Amino acid sequence: MKPEQLPLLNSVSAPAIHPDGTKAVVSVTRPDFDADTYVGQLWSVPLDNAKYPRRITRGFRDTAPSFSPDGLVLAFLRSDPGGKPQLFVVESAGGEPQRITNQAAGVDSFVWAPDSHRIAFLARVPERGRYGTVADVAPGAEDARLITANQYMMNGVGYTADQRQQLFVVEVPELGGEPAVLPRGRAAHEQPTLELPGLPAALQLTFGDADHTSPAFSADGGRLYFVAALHEGHDDDLVTSVYRVDAAGGEPVVVEPANRTPQTVTDVRPSADGKWLFYIAQELGDTGRDFVARNSVLYVMPSAGGEAVALTDVEHLDVSGPLEPSGPDRVLVLNTALGSVELLEVVANGDITPLVHGARVVIGASVAANGEIAVSLSDASTAGDVATLERGELRLLTDFSGALRNNSTVIEPLDFEAESSDGHAVHGWLVIPEGPGPHPVLLNIHGGPFAQYTGALFDEAQVYAAAGYAVVMCNPRGSSGYGQEHGRAIKGRMGTLDMQDVMAFLDAALASRKSLDPGNVGIMGGSYGGYLTAWIIAHHHRFKAAIVERGFLDPVSFAGSSDIGWFFGREYTGGSMEQMLAQSPMAFIADVQTPTLVVHSENDLRCPIEQGQRYYAQLKAQGVETALLVFPGEDHELSRSGTPHHRRQRFEHILSWWAKYLPTAGNKAAE
Repeated sequence: MKPEQLPLLNSVSAPAIHPDGTKAVVSVTRPDFDADTYVGQLWSVPLDNAKYPRRITRGFRDTAPSFSPDGLVLAFLRSDPGGKPQLFVVESAGGEPQRITNQAAGVDSFVWAPDSHRIAFLARVPERGRYGTVADVAPGAEDARLITANQYMMNGVGYTADQRQQLFVVEVPELGGEPAVLPRGRAAHEQPTLELPGLPAALQLTFGDADHTSPAFSADGGRLYFVAALHEGHDDDLVTSVYRVDAAGGEPVVVEPANRTPQTVTDVRPSADGKWLFYIAQELGDTGRDFVARNSVLYVMPSAGGEAVALTDVEHLDVSGPLEPSGPDRVLVLNTALGSVELLEVVANGDITPLVHGARVVIGASVAANGEIAVSLSDASTAGDVATLERGELRLLTDFSGALRNNSTVIEPLDFEAESSDGHAVHGWLVIPEGPGPHPVLLNIHGGPFAQYTGALFDEAQVYAAAGYAVVMCNPRGSSGYGQEHGRAIKGRMGTLDMQDVMAFLDAALASRKSLDPGNVGIMGGSYGGYLTAWIIAHHHRFKAAIVERGFLDPVSFAGSSDIGWFFGREYTGGSMEQMLAQSPMAFIADVQTPTLVVHSENDLRCPIEQGQRYYAQLKAQGVETALLVFPGEDHELSRSGTPHHRRQRFEHILSWWAKYLPTAGNKAAE
């Protein structure tokens, strides 16, 4: 794969299965260089293979499809060029989509009511005069912000206290009714404030000083459950809880388990029979802030509250939502496991059935009334496709990555396991280019640290392999998917066992393949991967060059500049100055000799640009070969969801850096 082939990467959403089980609908989006953004439409996928998948909408970017429970209406989000996503509905048999919201900041997500006549949605509500709500007030002319809280900004959003995410309910109009028309002439003069006639009025249900997430209707449709931090002292911890509010309006009521401990709840869903509440949460220790490498657990409690029971093992399973009912008393969840993402069915009595496992990454799943299950997934050969489960076996229904495979060589990662110096097993993959070699090697380190590489198609590894580099990537201690103890092993000692594991994996990989060149090795990583890259090159001088991208490079200044700085470094490194300096790449930067490219984005609030700027400036001052690559308008997610133009440029600059220090036949420095 080459950088210019980014538009061939089709991303597929979780499927929306029709209640009768005949078809599923997914959104398929891709980077587009001409629009310099992401475009896509909805596709209908027949589950019986009698017909081919087909595109059913023609919007600029249509996403998040969901059928009404009665199957008559399909709802989705549509974004126009430069616009915010709004909620649209269309008859499931086809027709002209009808817009039903006009939220200033757009709609984030939504869920159907059981009666198929109402939809609950989430939207940020900006203060009047901010974020373009008044036409002649530009961002630089907005009122000053007086900040007294720890939690006041978020990467990808910006300031949050003046644009909280709130919960709304809207009635779905009769789709066969006569459309409203824009007033003209005298009528327009007499109705100057009527911007979009015919839109149903949305009822705002929540007003709290917190972001509200994970809405779900009760089984009878009379109430809505959601997740928020509305407790006293919520600014000083990471605790969130389940709340309930009447669907017609009223004050939210907390729904707490009788055996409550400090937790952060991420998803909630009532059982289809209305008896139970399933929710996913992480324990947070006594302080309510100890989030480090905590596996997420699926709990169940009576719908009115009461004793909560853990349904999944906290040590060995790490589950995530969104929760999808698969029967009266059961739900589907995803589970991060050993470099894959599994699909599990969990019953309220504790029974667990693996439905999809192995070398795959499940994106999402949904269940029809007849028990038919549609699944979206990725693996070594696809960035996203749709399948159905038949007698426990997957049957693939689409081939959205076919154009990528037909126009480039997609190299399957080789599963590889090494032994660390203390005997600990380290799991990962090798992506080796075609030809006998010896190939220069790039050691890639993932972010997180509580995250994982998988064996699924990874654009970065494919681009580097196409340029002639062997890619080595692993999940050292600190990573997710291998048990909570494995993840928490680096708490208070970053740069120890994780560095040991990465280096042992590299050495084992180099020794295992004659096609890898042990004398020509580079190292690179982003976020926590940027941290560990910077840490390693201060302690080892074997690498020809390095790339430190959006790195967590100085725990001291991170505490005052990052959106998560008020708790992240303190929990991972410890809160004392001595502890932070002992695990800080900036404190050891004088030992760096490796030529290093520093990559950062101007709008990165997770690892702010000052981290990269100061690291670059110090390398420059001490005479290390270095360069600083800065992307305007981008945040921490540049490599995954930045503008297509910048993503292509990023690849081009990275390959140019490696061409200078690790040239290959297919990637030589310009003369």
